[in-house]
Amino acid sequence: MIIDSHQHFWQYEPKKHEWIDDQMAVIRKDFLPEDLQKVILENQIDGCVAIQADQTLEETDFLLQLSNENDFIKGVVGWVDLRANNIEEVLQRYSSYPKLKGFRHVVQGEEDHNFLLRPNFLRGIAALEKYNFTYDILIFPHQLGATLELVKRFPNQKFVIDHIAKPYIKDGFYEGWATLMMAIGQQKNVFCKLSGMTTEADYHSWTPEQIQPYMDLVLNAFGPQRLLFGSDWPVCLVAGNYIKTKELITQFIVHLPPSQQHAIMGENAINFYNL
Repeated sequence: MIIDSHQHFWQYEPKKHEWIDDQMAVIRKDFLPEDLQKVILENQIDGCVAIQADQTLEETDFLLQLSNENDFIKGVVGWVDLRANNIEEVLQRYSSYPKLKGFRHVVQGEEDHNFLLRPNFLRGIAALEKYNFTYDILIFPHQLGATLELVKRFPNQKFVIDHIAKPYIKDGFYEGWATLMMAIGQQKNVFCKLSGMTTEADYHSWTPEQIQPYMDLVLNAFGPQRLLFGSDWPVCLVAGNYIKTKELITQFIVHLPPSQQHAIMGENAINFYNL
């Protein structure tokens, strides 16, 4: 089975989606399951995991509703305020939804470099394990140090790093990101998504050769059993299309044994998210 471990849905609103800047104008519109269904059929994808884009409980409920109406949405990663005093109560309520697999916070947008290590956030992370919820880590490279400390504190919590931690591919920066990703990869509770890479390169002139060193590093750091294919649709459309996004990964792993290719393209997502 091929599972796209990372995609989004939204009904476009300029204020809510102000992160979609002029360079990304091509995705300033609605993207809903009927739009993705055509694409995944064309690309022989068996299912997907819908990831939050907005930091509200309404967003979580919206994605859960879509997943109930569309069988190809196999799992949802929603949002809750992990810093909330009533986080246990909120998690208990959401634990009754079988397609809700975990949560994510847009940590890359936080000014506090050590947001992940603040006591109120740590309390929320500590509560996830009880309900078998995963946590998606969305960060920039300057937040990798805090990430390493976080994942070491919770060795039994399942974490996955989104978009290989958004290295500055366009600028060719590599060493600092690589050192910390190798260290994080040593923590066996942490997985990594092969996703979101083309949008960290130059939208219009990226090449697989330019991205290859970054993919080589995460394959080395996490191994084929802890890497997940993800498209980041529809965000990937600003730097190409779904076919090119998928081909970047399939061509990269073509030299691996078939069992390892199957793991990266679907089995690891099924296991990580308990789909």
